Amino acid sequence: QVQLVESGGGLAQPGGSLRLSCAASRFTLDYYDIGWFRQAPGKEREGVSCISSSDGSTYYADSVKGRFTISRDSAENTVYLQMNSLKPEDTAVYYCATGLILARRLRVGPNDYWGQGTQVTVSS
Repeated sequence: QVQLVESGGGLAQPGGSLRLSCAASRFTLDYYDIGWFRQAPGKEREGVSCISSSDGSTYYADSVKGRFTISRDSAENTVYLQMNSLKPEDTAVYYCATGLILARRLRVGPNDYWGQGTQVTVSS
Protein backbone atom coordinates (compact mmCIF):
# COMPACT_ATOMS: atom_id res chain seq x y z
CA GLN A 1 0.00 0.00 0.00
CA VAL A 2 1.35 3.41 -1.02
CA GLN A 3 1.47 5.68 1.97
CA LEU A 4 3.29 8.37 3.91
CA VAL A 5 3.83 7.88 7.62
CA GLU A 6 4.78 10.69 9.96
CA SER A 7 6.42 10.20 13.32
CA GLY A 8 8.39 12.13 15.90
CA GLY A 9 5.69 14.31 17.34
CA GLY A 10 5.14 14.74 21.04
CA LEU A 11 5.36 17.20 23.87
CA ALA A 12 8.17 19.76 23.97
CA GLN A 13 8.86 22.73 26.19
CA PRO A 14 9.10 26.22 24.75
CA GLY A 15 12.59 26.63 23.35
CA GLY A 16 12.92 22.89 22.86
CA SER A 17 13.33 20.78 19.75
CA LEU A 18 11.63 17.93 17.93
CA ARG A 19 12.42 16.15 14.69
CA LEU A 20 9.54 14.91 12.58
CA SER A 21 9.97 12.13 10.05
CA CYS A 22 7.95 11.43 6.93
CA ALA A 23 8.64 7.94 5.60
CA ALA A 24 7.33 6.63 2.29
CA SER A 25 6.07 3.15 1.64
CA ARG A 26 6.07 1.62 -1.85
CA PHE A 27 7.29 4.71 -3.67
CA THR A 28 10.47 6.78 -3.80
CA LEU A 29 10.31 10.19 -2.20
CA ASP A 30 13.27 11.49 -4.21
CA TYR A 31 11.02 11.80 -7.25
CA TYR A 32 8.56 14.09 -5.49
CA ASP A 33 8.40 17.60 -4.12
CA ILE A 34 7.53 17.12 -0.45
CA GLY A 35 6.05 19.49 2.05
CA TRP A 36 5.05 19.79 5.67
CA PHE A 37 1.76 21.35 6.72
CA ARG A 38 0.20 21.94 10.11
CA GLN A 39 -3.26 22.51 11.45
CA ALA A 40 -3.99 23.91 14.89
CA PRO A 41 -7.41 23.55 16.53
CA GLY A 42 -9.88 25.99 15.04
CA LYS A 43 -7.45 27.15 12.38
CA GLU A 44 -6.94 26.42 8.71
CA ARG A 45 -4.17 24.15 7.57
CA GLU A 46 -1.04 26.07 6.64
CA GLY A 47 2.09 25.21 4.73
CA VAL A 48 5.21 25.08 6.87
CA SER A 49 8.03 24.03 4.58
CA CYS A 50 8.76 22.19 1.35
CA ILE A 51 11.70 20.73 -0.53
CA SER A 52 12.20 20.37 -4.25
CA SER A 53 12.89 17.03 -5.94
CA SER A 54 14.84 18.67 -8.76
CA ASP A 55 17.50 20.73 -7.00
CA GLY A 56 16.83 20.37 -3.28
CA SER A 57 15.66 23.95 -2.88
CA THR A 58 13.86 24.53 0.38
CA TYR A 59 11.15 27.00 1.33
CA TYR A 60 9.74 28.04 4.67
CA ALA A 61 6.80 29.94 6.05
CA ASP A 62 7.85 33.22 7.65
CA SER A 63 6.64 31.96 11.02
CA VAL A 64 9.20 29.14 11.09
CA LYS A 65 12.08 30.58 9.07
CA GLY A 66 15.35 30.29 10.94
CA ARG A 67 13.91 27.74 13.39
CA PHE A 68 12.81 24.79 11.22
CA THR A 69 14.88 22.85 8.69
CA ILE A 70 13.56 20.44 6.08
CA SER A 71 15.83 17.76 4.65
CA ARG A 72 15.85 14.46 2.76
CA ASP A 73 17.58 11.16 3.41
CA SER A 74 17.45 9.20 0.18
CA ALA A 75 18.84 6.03 1.75
CA GLU A 76 16.06 6.07 4.34
CA ASN A 77 13.42 7.26 1.84
CA THR A 78 12.45 9.82 4.45
CA VAL A 79 11.99 13.56 4.71
CA TYR A 80 12.66 15.26 8.03
CA LEU A 81 11.54 18.46 9.67
CA GLN A 82 13.91 19.59 12.39
CA MET A 83 12.11 22.02 14.65
CA ASN A 84 14.16 24.14 17.04
CA SER A 85 13.30 27.02 19.35
CA LEU A 86 9.75 25.76 19.55
CA LYS A 87 6.98 28.12 20.58
CA PRO A 88 3.51 27.39 21.97
CA GLU A 89 2.06 28.67 18.69
CA ASP A 90 3.79 25.77 16.90
CA THR A 91 1.31 23.42 18.57
CA ALA A 92 -0.60 21.62 15.83
CA VAL A 93 -1.04 18.37 13.98
CA TYR A 94 1.74 18.17 11.40
CA TYR A 95 1.24 16.44 8.05
CA CYS A 96 3.57 15.65 5.19
CA ALA A 97 2.41 15.44 1.60
CA THR A 98 3.65 15.07 -1.94
CA GLY A 99 2.88 17.73 -4.51
CA LEU A 100 4.38 20.30 -6.84
CA ILE A 101 6.21 23.41 -5.74
CA LEU A 102 4.86 26.53 -7.44
CA ALA A 103 5.64 30.05 -6.32
CA ARG A 104 7.61 28.69 -3.35
CA ARG A 105 4.65 26.69 -2.01
CA LEU A 106 3.70 23.04 -2.29
CA ARG A 107 0.48 22.52 -4.25
CA VAL A 108 -1.10 19.17 -3.40
CA GLY A 109 -3.28 17.66 -6.08
CA PRO A 110 -5.96 14.96 -6.01
CA ASN A 111 -3.48 12.25 -6.97
CA ASP A 112 -0.90 13.21 -4.35
CA TYR A 113 -0.34 11.54 -1.00
CA TRP A 114 -0.92 12.72 2.56
CA GLY A 115 0.29 11.22 5.78
CA GLN A 116 -1.99 10.65 8.74
CA GLY A 117 -0.47 13.42 10.85
CA THR A 118 1.52 13.62 14.07
CA GLN A 119 0.66 15.81 17.05
CA VAL A 120 3.14 18.41 18.25
CA THR A 121 2.41 20.15 21.54
CA VAL A 122 4.63 22.90 22.87
CA SER A 123 3.89 23.70 26.47
CA SER A 124 5.61 24.19 29.80
